[in-house]
Amino acid sequence: MKRILPPIVGVAICFVLGLAASFLQAGAIADWYPYLNKPAITPPNWAFPVAWGIIYILSGISVGLVWNLAGIYRKDLVTLWGVQQGVNFLWSILFFTMTNPFLGLIAIIILDILVGWYMVKSWNIVRTSSILFIPYALWLILATYLNVYIYLYN
Repeated sequence: MKRILPPIVGVAICFVLGLAASFLQAGAIADWYPYLNKPAITPPNWAFPVAWGIIYILSGISVGLVWNLAGIYRKDLVTLWGVQQGVNFLWSILFFTMTNPFLGLIAIIILDILVGWYMVKSWNIVRTSSILFIPYALWLILATYLNVYIYLYN
């Protein structure tokens, strides 16, 4: 039970942040986002909660595996994970709640770097934690492209 609790807590943190972001951005998703010029490869609306649900589960498990480590690496990686979760939440606020694609772009570039850094740092310590971040990194590549496109063409 002691080893299963950290992944459960990690997943719960992800979903709480995701739900809070979705609550704060709901107005913009209804009244602003549908009217933006978006690229043809924009996923359908139903894909976003599905993708994020999967990403939240994998991310929470990833940090749970790291948390079960001993030593300095645990603290560094858990801190890095927490910072990237915070920037992910911040992106939602900047892009959607503030309807500011430029500030969102700055935040998502920082998020891309933090997620890549987490993957690199965890690779030699808990390889599975790094691998669990692959879907997140791939989704962020798409999200970054969408953010750039929206910034340039709106």
